[in-house]
Amino acid sequence: MYFIQMFTGLIETMGVIAGVRPGGRSVELCVKPDMDGFEVETGGSVAIDGVCLTLERRDAAGRMFFTAVAETLRRTAFDRVVPGRRVNLERAMRANGRLDGHIVLGHVDAVGRIVGDEDAGVSIVRTIEIPKELSPFMAEKGSVAVDGISLTIAGAGVNTISLSLIPATIGKTTMSAKKAGDAVNIECDVIARYIYRMVTAQVSPKESLVDKMERLGF
Repeated sequence: MYFIQMFTGLIETMGVIAGVRPGGRSVELCVKPDMDGFEVETGGSVAIDGVCLTLERRDAAGRMFFTAVAETLRRTAFDRVVPGRRVNLERAMRANGRLDGHIVLGHVDAVGRIVGDEDAGVSIVRTIEIPKELSPFMAEKGSVAVDGISLTIAGAGVNTISLSLIPATIGKTTMSAKKAGDAVNIECDVIARYIYRMVTAQVSPKESLVDKMERLGF
């Protein structure tokens, strides 16, 4: 039986980039998880700040080694990664696991940039600038993965989204250390992407997008 590789966007632990070794058009990343017992078999997948990478080997100290290829570097914030950077880590979901976040594939769409934060009492409302081409996949109360974290969109503009960060998210992920100007990895909700593809494909000049959505039962 075939299962697609997926994650939930619920961060298991954080870690640190212990080493970066350029290799032509790729980069080898050495990651040391904070959590003891973060077991992954060689060839298994780990989402590192939301980027799905394959574990190539690990050493006796528990450090894990991955390769980020040119396409990964082009689409993610890993093109500027340096040793000492804190990262979010999540192992791939088991086929019999419980999906508490949302479906996250680890396929980052683009890099966003934090605009600023607004104090909302116990939470923080963080605004992130995103490429305009991602805007159709963002909707208020919808889902988005930011640095691998499953988050609910509090508001969506033309090229920005607002996210309400609760204390658990702030305390258990790298969001606590992020600030205005920092780059973050953005992955759109895959369900929103497929719906958009379905309703925009082959729209006739005489049929509006709304009419087609009604015809398809949305």
